[in-house]
Amino acid sequence: EQREATTTLPSDRTLLVERFRDELGDWRMVVHSPYGAQVHAPWALAIGVRLRERYGIDAQAIPADDGIVLRIPETDQEPPGAEVVMFEPDEIEDLVTTEVGASALFASRFRECASRALLLPRRDPGRRSPLWQQRQRSAQLLQVASKYPSFPIVLEAVRECLQDVYDVPALVGLMRRLSSREVRAVEVATTAPSPFARSLLFGYVAAFMYEGDNPIAERRAAALSLDQGLLAELLGRAELRELLDPAALAELERELQRLTDDRRARDAEGVADLLRLLGPLTDDEVAARSTADPAGWLELLRESRRIVRVRVGGAECWAVVEDVARLRDGLGVPVPPGSPDVFTEPVDDPLADLVGRYARTHGPFTTSDVADRLGLGVAVAHQTLTRLAAQGRVLEGEFRPAGAGPEWCDAEVLRRLRRRSLAALRKEVEPVEPATLGRFLPAWQNLTGAGSRGLRGVDGVVSVVEQLAGCPVPASALEALVLGARVVDYVPSMLDELTAAGEVLWSGHGTLPGTDGWVSLHLADSAHLTLPDQAEIDTTPVHDAVVEALSGGGAYFFRSLSDLVGQAVGTTDDKALEAAVWDLVWSGRLSNDTLTPVRALISGGRTTHRRRPPAPRARLSSRRSAARRPGLPSRTGPATMAGRWTLLPDLEPDATRRAHAAAEGLLERHGV
Repeated sequence: EQREATTTLPSDRTLLVERFRDELGDWRMVVHSPYGAQVHAPWALAIGVRLRERYGIDAQAIPADDGIVLRIPETDQEPPGAEVVMFEPDEIEDLVTTEVGASALFASRFRECASRALLLPRRDPGRRSPLWQQRQRSAQLLQVASKYPSFPIVLEAVRECLQDVYDVPALVGLMRRLSSREVRAVEVATTAPSPFARSLLFGYVAAFMYEGDNPIAERRAAALSLDQGLLAELLGRAELRELLDPAALAELERELQRLTDDRRARDAEGVADLLRLLGPLTDDEVAARSTADPAGWLELLRESRRIVRVRVGGAECWAVVEDVARLRDGLGVPVPPGSPDVFTEPVDDPLADLVGRYARTHGPFTTSDVADRLGLGVAVAHQTLTRLAAQGRVLEGEFRPAGAGPEWCDAEVLRRLRRRSLAALRKEVEPVEPATLGRFLPAWQNLTGAGSRGLRGVDGVVSVVEQLAGCPVPASALEALVLGARVVDYVPSMLDELTAAGEVLWSGHGTLPGTDGWVSLHLADSAHLTLPDQAEIDTTPVHDAVVEALSGGGAYFFRSLSDLVGQAVGTTDDKALEAAVWDLVWSGRLSNDTLTPVRALISGGRTTHRRRPPAPRARLSSRRSAARRPGLPSRTGPATMAGRWTLLPDLEPDATRRAHAAAEGLLERHGV
């Protein structure tokens, strides 16, 4: 039935905006959405503000779990459509924060917060206070508290509304998906409410049936002037001065002040437009915004009585004749002789016009800035800015990246500045050409001959280990192709020095064809974060005995380890023990205090990478060779078992910390 009525079904990817007339001939608009009342309630507040500002009507928006119902009185204009429910992601949060103070929800939350803070004490602690009396006393307290923007109970009540009752971050995310077309809004006009709309209308009628029972204090709470700085700190929001781009701010200010080449005045009409848009300007300021000497243009405009000479803020300025009454009523500037009577009629709110124009043509500014420019007292300028902020025309906060203290900014200017800052940030992370990455990565990893002089000494080896921590490489390539390519004077003894001192660990990552295998290096301090997960292997009593012998935390040479294993399993030969040890190495359980066993292993068989042949050794004389006797079994064991064997440290149990370390390691390794 719903599909037949609207041809579209609402879902998490499709919002349905349905419009129809009710029995009185007024318009009803129903926003079908599955995002729940926590998202719909603040959304309804914002929609109500927009309809009130644009059309001067009270939309009477009622949110529910399945959507929002709006009642729009009959007007001569075309009724609002789906565009009234779509907002810029950057403006919706501030709009809800400003409007929540006038909601019944805020009044009830304020009463609860004040009661918890013992600001509504009972005359007799043993008796309950009537609810009507609590509401009355809460309304009186709210009326007084609204005069103090930093009153903690007011801020806590707003925080509860925005974080505990409303889900404002989800609403911002929904607006962002609407802007990016991930979620689409479909508008339909029907002759009668659809089945989904009928269920929402039932709740709408119920909400207004007992409207008169709600106390006035909770239906229309006192208008609040909140301390935006304290509220942002309480809600955990980032300051805009940390997010706005300084270059974008400087460029926008030049455009607003018509200082860019494409916005300068080119003739007398351009000068008239400058004065009309920017307000009174001095001769030097007009010249800075013109492509040529504007003296002739100014004289031509003065003779035609389109501009006049006035004194504003202690400076002689030019102003358009349309501003004469505004400057007289707002700043007390005398009307120049000969001004037409039509331009001298009283102005309703001259200070708001002058201060609002200053805000529209400047970036973030302080109260003193506008007061000095217009020749006003700081208190008068602050009062005017506060009135403009209550109307949503300017915003108070901390905006300039290098600024300090509270500032003001026009709402539209701030939106443009946010968009440009976001564009600048996105441009910084745009992908580069593959050739650029190909030049960057070798230099980033200190490869010699790639724009880098390479590293040197043991400290250079430590730097390479830190950058490649946890990265598996073939054992046959580790020293010849990895360390040797990054450390100019690398010799194997440098790495052995670090492993013997316990500053660096190495671990296995599995086998490769032949006698080769994957190995990785780790700094000892962070090895628990970068070591690989242990691979599963088929164990024998010898494997278990090796792990048991090393589980006490010691490090053993091969023959000492052989004795301990022999005591546990009875007896074992060197080859069986050697095979068990290397199984445990490649599975990521065992390590050694030197890489000598790895070198011996890969030197005696086929590997993945070719190695440089060892330097030729001097041949012994035949007499000495003949005299040499077969040696006794070595107490130290095979060459592949040299050094002291030990268990690798346990892995960090917190998967989040390991993932964070892995992400940092990738950034350190690749740069991007």
